[in-house]
Amino acid sequence: MLAVKKRLSRRTLLRGLGCAVALPWLDAMQPALTAAVKRAPRLGFVYVPNGIIMKDWTPAEEGTAWQATRLLGPVAAYRDRMLVLTGLAQKNGRSLGDGPGDHARAAASYLTGAHPKKTEGANILNGVSVDQAAAAYAGAATRFPSLELGLEAGGMVGNCDSGYSCAYSNSLAWKTPTTPLPPEVNPRAVFERLFGDGEVLDAATRERRARQDASILDFVREDTARLGGTLGAGDRRKLDEYLTSIREIEQRIADAAKQPAVPDEAGLTRPAGIPVTFEEHARLMFDLLTVAWQTDATRVVTLMMGREGSNRTYRSIGVPEAHHGLSHHQGNAEKIEKLAKINRLHIELFAALVAKLQKTQDGDGTLLDHSMLVYGSGLSDGNRHAHHDLPVLVAGGVLKAGRHLKYAAETPMNNLFLTLLDRMGVPAEALGDGTGRLNELSGV
Repeated sequence: MLAVKKRLSRRTLLRGLGCAVALPWLDAMQPALTAAVKRAPRLGFVYVPNGIIMKDWTPAEEGTAWQATRLLGPVAAYRDRMLVLTGLAQKNGRSLGDGPGDHARAAASYLTGAHPKKTEGANILNGVSVDQAAAAYAGAATRFPSLELGLEAGGMVGNCDSGYSCAYSNSLAWKTPTTPLPPEVNPRAVFERLFGDGEVLDAATRERRARQDASILDFVREDTARLGGTLGAGDRRKLDEYLTSIREIEQRIADAAKQPAVPDEAGLTRPAGIPVTFEEHARLMFDLLTVAWQTDATRVVTLMMGREGSNRTYRSIGVPEAHHGLSHHQGNAEKIEKLAKINRLHIELFAALVAKLQKTQDGDGTLLDHSMLVYGSGLSDGNRHAHHDLPVLVAGGVLKAGRHLKYAAETPMNNLFLTLLDRMGVPAEALGDGTGRLNELSGV
């Protein structure tokens, strides 16, 4: 039974059989006769593998005068909410005497700033990632401390790169130095996690629900009607828009489940719920990320657009060759152009996420206003396996944006992460090889 008071609890859920639908921020959640509640910052990381064509990424101008390059063009409409950072490095992604394995080290060191132990066995050793440092501190206030998402399946055991465990190549998030958190790549699994009530339904119930092709909104209809009768017109409109978006995501996942199984590049059969096209898969995951932040289900998200060393092909944009193979272009202009097309597709999809966050109301602003969303790669030049001068874009309104900031060469990437943790309210003295904060960002 849904109990509604004059002030609606932020933790109110619409409940039904196996369902628990969290709500977005509504005016009814605002305490009476008080100023607008300051929304908690969200922290996210979107990772792209195999580096980026840096000549098409880096703006020539610094400060607020920066102009969008070919690869930053898709986010140009939101340049006042963008920070482009140049000069940052993850030095522990380099060999440091361990020989080949730059792709595994790129992913493993990206959010940790640690040098992973070279092993393909169970004795993996890395560091704690920045997202998990934030989750350990802020996660108690949300249903899930963090969400780990991905667009390409990969195992956690075996050798994936020159003697490095697959756990390094296929994970960004590390809860402890020995505990990677593999990303979930199936939108249906993410949806069920976000909107399930934790109850494990028996097989007969699951089969009945599938046969009925019912929406979770059907199971929470009574609670929805009861809540709607207590809300003002503005909140009713927000609730209706939110529930409509949930139904639309749910329908897209259902449509994906009905598509014929098609093996991927590795010969693996696509699980039910994963769209056939990379683009639709990405859009679904980005929409689920948005819902997770909108409902305050979590404030910390990582998303890998591909596992490091990915050999995905992109035929939809005229690139049938494997991504990783193209990244070793050896200066071949045709290969470089195809890589730029892949880079452009990735940033276009990210730009659509930014646009959605900007359109989604969140208290006294939008989700983008209250977010710090880092986009980038653990390599700059994939051809040379360069771990310095990394491509770094920070979207959101929490930091003073609208600038291209160029830092001294070899500035630790973890200095950025320590600055982001400050803005999350996390009392972090150190993280990986971080030596301090980025001065131009701290205190803003």
